[in-house]
Amino acid sequence: MKIINLSEQNTIVNQYLAEIRDKDYQKNRLLFRNNVTRVGEMMAYEISKTLDYEQRNIATPLGIAKVNVPVDKLVLATIFRAGLPFHAGFLNIFDHAGNAFVSAYREYTDEEHHKVGIHVEYLATPSIDEKTLIIADPMLATGGSMELGYKAFLSKGTPKRIHVCCVIATPEGIAHIKKTFPEEKTTVWCATIDPGMNEHKYIVPGFGDAGDLCFGDKL
Repeated sequence: MKIINLSEQNTIVNQYLAEIRDKDYQKNRLLFRNNVTRVGEMMAYEISKTLDYEQRNIATPLGIAKVNVPVDKLVLATIFRAGLPFHAGFLNIFDHAGNAFVSAYREYTDEEHHKVGIHVEYLATPSIDEKTLIIADPMLATGGSMELGYKAFLSKGTPKRIHVCCVIATPEGIAHIKKTFPEEKTTVWCATIDPGMNEHKYIVPGFGDAGDLCFGDKL
């Protein structure tokens, strides 16, 4: 399984990530969402380099141009609600892709909010059989919601390749993906990897709750 950490390179993604983390910058919800979307766009561009291509003849007004174009059939999948701006970035690049959505949310199973369960209740997806599946979720903390989302999508087929994409990951989350996803056809992409989680299973230093920062507090 490949793990690609974009923060190991000096790219503009680091600027977007710095602003996403900044607690003062986060006060502007629109700017926060835009930066999450831009990280998705940059990550999608990097993924585009891994796809299969074929040469096609394209008729222009003045002749025929030979152009290498991707031939993979893509499905862009995300987890409500935090994943929506991230997903939009991928869709801006892969604008002909199919789209899949699943709801998954945390349920603390103890009064201290130290133990987390994941609940899934909604699924809308095309067939993913023999397609390249890109699952975009900003935070890969425990990896539980990513695993359950993936298992829900598997009800609609078996993908050819899988790209697990996040803004911030933890070593624990990546280890969970290694245990629960097919190693030979999965790649994990992240803008950065943080050291770990606090007692409430939030990534530290992270940037807080992605869904709340994008869309406002929830009851």
